[in-house]
Amino acid sequence: MTKNRIVTVLIIFVAVWCIYESFNPSLGSPLVALFGLKAYLFYIPLIWMLPNLFQSEEELYKFLRSHLLLLIPVGILGIVQFFSPASSPLNVYTPGTDQGVATFGSEDNNSVRITGTFSYISTYGIYLAACFGLTIPMVFRNQSKLWHWLTIVELLLVLVNSLMTGSRSTVFLQVLMLLGYFGIQFLSKPTSTLHSFKKFLVPAIIVVIAASIWFRPAIDAFWLRTTGNQDVSSRVSGSYLEPLEFIKYTGLYGYGTGATHQATPMLRNILKLPPGEVIPVAYESELGRVTLELGPFGFLFWYGLRASTAIALWNVYLNLQRPFLRQLALTAFLFQAIQFNGPLVFNYAFSLYYWFFTGFIFLLPQLEQVENWYQQQQLLQQNAYFPDSPYR
Repeated sequence: MTKNRIVTVLIIFVAVWCIYESFNPSLGSPLVALFGLKAYLFYIPLIWMLPNLFQSEEELYKFLRSHLLLLIPVGILGIVQFFSPASSPLNVYTPGTDQGVATFGSEDNNSVRITGTFSYISTYGIYLAACFGLTIPMVFRNQSKLWHWLTIVELLLVLVNSLMTGSRSTVFLQVLMLLGYFGIQFLSKPTSTLHSFKKFLVPAIIVVIAASIWFRPAIDAFWLRTTGNQDVSSRVSGSYLEPLEFIKYTGLYGYGTGATHQATPMLRNILKLPPGEVIPVAYESELGRVTLELGPFGFLFWYGLRASTAIALWNVYLNLQRPFLRQLALTAFLFQAIQFNGPLVFNYAFSLYYWFFTGFIFLLPQLEQVENWYQQQQLLQQNAYFPDSPYR
């Protein structure tokens, strides 16, 4: 409960600071902060809404099952996009932009980097990573044969679509989530983890064989992109160094909420707002952009909040006993912890899933209490009907 209160307090700090920064004179007008406030705060209420949406573990399971079922048509569209030319009407980004469709692979066999039903590769990549995290607990849950095979199909579609995006961060995230999942489980419960791994091995082999047979071009294109460009480590390290480099430009208060938001120039143009102060440095990573917008204090509030949500999810995982709920808490923790430097502010898909998973802090312990109460009531009824039962 202490960790949960810390999360709530930090949310209040972040909200107050973001609103305060919306009146930063460097913005030129408080109206410029509209997109920024939405990006930071809009999805946070999900964490308090979630406990009121599900009254039992079964309800949560059915919701997640239905959510993953929608992945099937989206994943099929992604496959069709990959095997279609870049000029196909299926391969478009946001209407009205001049950005060309990204491709990857060899010169002889150049393929489209797919976006599914999303406007950009980055948002589709987050969607696939979140779905991957949710399919892991589904594989281990007792389901009917139909839903078990549908889960395997969903896992296959996540894998091949992730490769077809050409997004290394998406695939690396999934690999790290899988390694983290089994690694943490093994350290706490080695015997049961080995049993779970054997259960996961069969669908994993099916998925890998199917992908290697039917979607070899996607594997080859992704492998060529990964081996042909060795900038991953420099991009990751650079994202953590940007705040240290930018702090000399921000002062105590930065340039205001939404100052670096991609939609800010359009908003200024439409509403004929003042141009605001020019940011004298090029920025790329979200850590650097948050530093420029909110200054050092806002940076500490924001990333302190992100650290506290990950820690709270870890504590929920340690305290839960029911396997399905415990696995959900672990995958939510890994989704957040591995992407600590991820674009939570400037990627709406990440923001939506991030705060949805954060809601597990409050939802999962509540559901376990409900399920424990149901079990106690059933035991009491059993003892009433069978007074000589040894379980009395």
